[in-house]
Amino acid sequence: MNRRSQTQSHRARLFSFIGPLLLIACWLSMGFGAAQAQSDTLKLRSDIPLTYVVQKGDTLWDISAIFLEEPWRWPELWNTNPGIDNPHLIFPGDVLTLRWQDGRPQLVSTKGDVRLSPKVRSEPVDTAIPPIPREQIDPFLKRNRVLSAGTYEELAYLIAGNAGRLLSGLGDQVYGRGPVSGVDKTYSIIRKAGAIVDPITGEFLGQSATDIGTVSLQTPSKPTLEAGAVKTFEVTRITEEVRIGDRLLPAEEGVVDAYFQPRAPAVEIENGFMIAVDGGVTQIGQMNIVTINRGAREGLVTGDVLAIYQTGATVIDPVKGDKVTLPDVRAGVLMVFSVYEKASFGLVLWADRPLAVGDKVKNP
Repeated sequence: MNRRSQTQSHRARLFSFIGPLLLIACWLSMGFGAAQAQSDTLKLRSDIPLTYVVQKGDTLWDISAIFLEEPWRWPELWNTNPGIDNPHLIFPGDVLTLRWQDGRPQLVSTKGDVRLSPKVRSEPVDTAIPPIPREQIDPFLKRNRVLSAGTYEELAYLIAGNAGRLLSGLGDQVYGRGPVSGVDKTYSIIRKAGAIVDPITGEFLGQSATDIGTVSLQTPSKPTLEAGAVKTFEVTRITEEVRIGDRLLPAEEGVVDAYFQPRAPAVEIENGFMIAVDGGVTQIGQMNIVTINRGAREGLVTGDVLAIYQTGATVIDPVKGDKVTLPDVRAGVLMVFSVYEKASFGLVLWADRPLAVGDKVKNP
């Protein structure tokens, strides 16, 4: 056999070995691409309308839930088309039409009161529909916060009320000591609530504190004030009577971002649980606010959406007679709206059964 024939024979044997591997690799890459494309496809509800008129009281989440199985992916339905320049500026009466562009669904907005007139429709921005209902969130954030270990004990505190009173009310003078800035004139009065503890590890996650009211510093403005000196305050707002020992924290100007962007977390959330609920109720439902045992340390950010799961029931196998635990059952969805280092607050946006403290939260 000459050298050319040997080379051709060698190539044939090599291809007979590598060829099938290349075909398998090609098939796998095509399968992965198809699976990836499928995962990127927005899942529309089976009963979606082709048009929808925005109603007063609607939120972007409500409207997205009408069209999508996964409402947290609403930016893909709204923001990627020229028909809606800013989904935060959609108003009651606007007509939303579902269309397809390059095989992807899109919502196109038209004004519900269009007239043949040169006048331009003008709406105040605060009448636009919000992403989620803010009326549940804002009051909660004003009266609840989470402090890291040791922070509460280091805050300024009230030592006396006017005329030796133990309880003070609106308009009363009160006296405090501790670190107070002469520049900050307004302070929130807070009171220690329960400790936040991880139900699995027992780790201390933060100190819950409740807002009691507001005081205004009466001492003349100075860059710094001696920590041990007595400062005079006036009570300007209360939710309940002010007590000696209550702590003072500089009042926050803006409690929360004006807009939320609901989305799936960028990280995998493991061993997440709802560990407390606002209001002391025993059953948790839609629009309830909960505390979860995961925070910035685990990669959560404001706007992250988590699915709520309930532990599967334990049943007896009728054939083998042993105990079997059923898979966890998906029971709702929440959105994280305030993130601390080791814990977060979330709003339950959807629930199809009563939820409870101890239910799991996972990536949707």
